[in-house]
Amino acid sequence: MKWLLSICALVCFTSVSAQTMTPILLEAQAGRETGVFSKSPVVQRAILLKPSMPTDTALMFYRGWSGIANIKSENDWHRNLNFLKNNTNLFAQAGIALVVMDCPSDENSVGAGNTPLGCSDDYRSSKKHAEDVRKILALLKEKHGINHFFIMGHSYGAISSKWLARNLGAEIQGSIHSAAQTVASPRMRAYGYSTESFDMSSLKSPVLNIHHGDDQCIYTPYSTVLAYSKNNLITVKGGIPNGDVCGGGHYHSFEGREEVSSKAIIQWIKTGQVQSSIGE
Repeated sequence: MKWLLSICALVCFTSVSAQTMTPILLEAQAGRETGVFSKSPVVQRAILLKPSMPTDTALMFYRGWSGIANIKSENDWHRNLNFLKNNTNLFAQAGIALVVMDCPSDENSVGAGNTPLGCSDDYRSSKKHAEDVRKILALLKEKHGINHFFIMGHSYGAISSKWLARNLGAEIQGSIHSAAQTVASPRMRAYGYSTESFDMSSLKSPVLNIHHGDDQCIYTPYSTVLAYSKNNLITVKGGIPNGDVCGGGHYHSFEGREEVSSKAIIQWIKTGQVQSSIGE
């Protein structure tokens, strides 16, 4: 009997650990046109990373600065997933699809130095943004059987996750705000101003905040998030800080703590349980 149970355990573990993600390009017509002399339809794009096991749950992800994914094909997902990019297997094993979200084609221009030329707070806080996202939600429901949605934004992407959580309301199951920007740059106030006075208590669906306790980025101070969080904050500790304090290789993006951070997010999605401190 023991050997039979051992074989069963091995087969079950292998079945779970072998789960993979298949990238699928999603395109939806936004229902409006762009252009001055030559009009073209506006397209909302995203990339679905679909687990090999059946799932009805997806985490919709908005990247950090510049906040624009510039999706052209299904292969553009890795550079847009921030600290989640090397842990997609954990989400696959948990039966959670990942959806890399972009700004619509009339808002997704980027200039020199990775400077966004669209998709500012004016758009992200608008009902139009929520309507564009609804087009992707409809595709996921109709073609992929996904009907439970969590919205997540990292750093500047949290402008979208906060406003969508407010404007989509009960249409989503919860929102996750990672290293959330709460201070606008004096040079580019159009990108971040709306979060400085954002009322987190206006969000009706469940909320998770995750932030490094030693985040040194001036636009994402830990103290601000700590002040407005209740029992829904995961504080990340430790790691390996490198390079730009607001970049992808520092405490700001959980460098060296990506896996444990991903696992804590998965646990919250699956159970609602919040680990108050991780990474020690």
